[in-house]
Amino acid sequence: QAAGFGGSWQDLKCHGFIAHREQQGLEHRESFLQRLRIELHLLVGRGEDRLLFDYQTALAERLGFSPIPTRRASEQLMQEYYRTAKSISQLNTILLQNMGTAIFPPTEQIPQAINERFQNTHQLLDVTDEEVFNKKPAAILEAFLVMQQHSELKGMTARTIRALWRARPLIDDTFRNDPQNKACFVELFKQPRGVLHELRRMNQFDILGLYLPNFGAIVGQMQHDLFHVYTVDEHILMVVRNLRRFAVPAFNHEYPLMSQIIGRMDKPELLYLAGLFHDIAKGRGGDHSVLGTQDARQFCESHGLPPADVEVVVWLVRQHLTMSTVAQKEDIYDPEVIARFAQQVGTPERLAALYLLTVADIRGTSPKVWNAWKGKLLEDLYRATLRVLGGRAPDAAAEIEARKREALILLALSALPHEAHKRLWETLDLSYFMRHEAPDIAWHTRHLSRHVGAPAPIVRARLSLAGEGLEVLVYAPDQADLFARICGYFDRAGFSILDARIHTTTNGYALDTFQVITPSMPNHYRELTHMVENDLAQALASDAPLPEPRRKRMSRRVQSF
Repeated sequence: QAAGFGGSWQDLKCHGFIAHREQQGLEHRESFLQRLRIELHLLVGRGEDRLLFDYQTALAERLGFSPIPTRRASEQLMQEYYRTAKSISQLNTILLQNMGTAIFPPTEQIPQAINERFQNTHQLLDVTDEEVFNKKPAAILEAFLVMQQHSELKGMTARTIRALWRARPLIDDTFRNDPQNKACFVELFKQPRGVLHELRRMNQFDILGLYLPNFGAIVGQMQHDLFHVYTVDEHILMVVRNLRRFAVPAFNHEYPLMSQIIGRMDKPELLYLAGLFHDIAKGRGGDHSVLGTQDARQFCESHGLPPADVEVVVWLVRQHLTMSTVAQKEDIYDPEVIARFAQQVGTPERLAALYLLTVADIRGTSPKVWNAWKGKLLEDLYRATLRVLGGRAPDAAAEIEARKREALILLALSALPHEAHKRLWETLDLSYFMRHEAPDIAWHTRHLSRHVGAPAPIVRARLSLAGEGLEVLVYAPDQADLFARICGYFDRAGFSILDARIHTTTNGYALDTFQVITPSMPNHYRELTHMVENDLAQALASDAPLPEPRRKRMSRRVQSF
């Protein structure tokens, strides 16, 4: 309005900023958002402009959405909302860049030719002709490849974005089946830089979803569960982002082991393709891992990947949940579990790829899902399986002896008297030594060797060796409801229990260890450890009845499940 361009979509069309089709699209999307806002106000009974989780189901029903076998009504509503917002955001980008160019014309500069279709104008990718995509549709994908290959380019000019936006209808079956386009798309994943940025840009312009229709189906699709906080397409791109960070030297300090592993991979692009397809079948009903496997195989074979590479991508998509399930739901210190998982994985190369994809997937689910303890479980599972795949069959006796020797060395360094460990170790069975590593065994022995058979409960706490939370040791005469009392204390004190290892010694004592975290872990953790040691010991020494579970206020999200 200030620049004299008018105050309606019709005015903007008359000034040449948007086409007739874009004007219609904007009017339709504005109408949808207005109706959504009005219905939300009527539903809540006040001026509420937040589309909170607990309003979405009722709002979806008011707007005519109904549940189907594969998706809730609320998920359908939110997909429509996210797609509308995404489309408006993209049109805004085009509109504002065009207006900016009209109000502040750029200074004249001789463009630097990149090839016959593209040029560098003010460090932005510019088309040599606005009809370039209509004349040569293959240039649509080439534009993103050029962005990857020329680090001096900081973005795209307004007319390039506008031309790309308007060229989207050219992406049809003929375009997808063109060998040149297939080769160009695969080449995007092989570039040393810009893989994630250009995938995001392609998704922003709807080009990724048009080239891969199965990906287009999950754009804006919400996953209404307790873990995922992103739409499916955003989650997939977050997973690719995490995989790329493993490969970029600037981020080696974040996850050194991941960086080492991916640095040894000959074809990391196979990992990125697996990340792109691992959740692509969400919302179709059935097992998304199985359905995604079919999509991945069809894509890889049609794009000319060698058979061995096809099998790697397909296997990763099929098994992308396996490693996290084994690490978090099975006893990874049981040799049989490791042997079975190693047989399922088959080769060190597949194990490495699955490990990287698993970590990237969990970290891309929600900022709150990943923690140091999950990282330790996955790393322990990876290292134990790698030893088995390397030909070192699990030898429980040898492993226990090695742990005992290492624990004795650590005890000697802490000045524990010679053979002071024997009294405690004589009461422990093999399962104890199999499920604890040498530093843990040494820590337990140092604190309990003088208290074997003591009538009062012994509680010790320290910062977890996993790097997050506390590790708590409980040694007490075995009694009814002991485990319930311990868990009840942690519940009342505001701790979450990540892991519990329960042992009963041969002389009738419970030797239990817990990994716990609290949302407000203080910087000065010593006060917290002292509090746990004193208060938990008193709770266990008390003969009072078990306390009632704490009635915590449930979040809106949890209430909806």
